[in-house]
Amino acid sequence: MESFQAYADTSGAEPVRGFLHAASEPDGDGLVLTHSAGGNCQAPLLFAVADAFAATGTTVLRCDLPFRQARLHGPPMRTAERDQAGLRAAVEAMRRVLSGGRGSARIFLGGHSYGGRMASILAASEPELVDALLLLSYPLHPPRQPQQQRTQHFQKLQTAALFVTGARDGFGTVAEMEAALQLIPARTRLLTIEGTGHELLSKRKGDAPAGQIVEAFREFVAPA
Repeated sequence: MESFQAYADTSGAEPVRGFLHAASEPDGDGLVLTHSAGGNCQAPLLFAVADAFAATGTTVLRCDLPFRQARLHGPPMRTAERDQAGLRAAVEAMRRVLSGGRGSARIFLGGHSYGGRMASILAASEPELVDALLLLSYPLHPPRQPQQQRTQHFQKLQTAALFVTGARDGFGTVAEMEAALQLIPARTRLLTIEGTGHELLSKRKGDAPAGQIVEAFREFVAPA
């Protein structure tokens, strides 16, 4: 298990708070990872994924979105723009961690559910911000409401994105996700995790398919 420590940076437009997983043998890449609408950066899924990435050389910052910094509990309430600004600040903070602001490192941005949606909307409006996206359980639509598709920005998304979905995810079936990804002009891939739902956790408490996710993402972003 790699080491991690509390992290805070208030030099940007939004404060960045979370935990930094520093790899013992860094490969120069960095990943900013954030949480769902009902969680925080301490979620077991995020911890497992961050730890697995750090073990393979990628430095990871798992951080709380601004809405969660403001409120310990409860969902985001009309905070989308500020949450996206918080992710932008986290990416800038990660760039400083890796390269002292020189901008030479590859930076990836990811999130679970709402956090991934915010990451993808931000990337659609700022295509040069990050090198690739890792979107865990993208909330394609509210449960049992498939007509309310959250794909309005997909046609503008120019950033390569790996989507990870549970085979039993109530926020979008595998078939629905496959159809939605056809709207995205950037390179995409869908990784389906069998036996899991929206939380991407198996029946064994806290067991996340972190290794499978990391292996797929590293292959996805490997230089041609």
